[in-house]
Amino acid sequence: MKPLRTPVRLRAAGNVEKSIYEYIGRMSGEESLSVARMESPAGWSEPGQRPAFREFTLVISGAVRIETEAGVEIVRAGEAFICEPGEWVRYSTPEEPAEYVAVCTPAFSPEMVNRDEEAGPGAGPVRQP
Repeated sequence: MKPLRTPVRLRAAGNVEKSIYEYIGRMSGEESLSVARMESPAGWSEPGQRPAFREFTLVISGAVRIETEAGVEIVRAGEAFICEPGEWVRYSTPEEPAEYVAVCTPAFSPEMVNRDEEAGPGAGPVRQP
């Protein structure tokens, strides 16, 4: 066993700054799974993506707007959402800030996100605890 006391802060894709704190994942040497806490401000949105991993989103506070090819879901505190590999999805917090946890399997990597063309540079480490 080993405690994971300090997450790695990652740079998020999107129109305004959002904080991602990866506790478990590729930055800590774990490739099978990643667990990250997100702090997303009101007005944040990111380009759509078609990730090559399964993503579980658990909203702790606020609400996350999740667009898919099937429609739009507003996922509120205490609710969760599952995105399967290869499904198109776009996350945003247009109305209010949100805190949520994302679990990806296999672990998140910028190369596996497959962001829409408008994305520009992808998410990556900033190496700040």
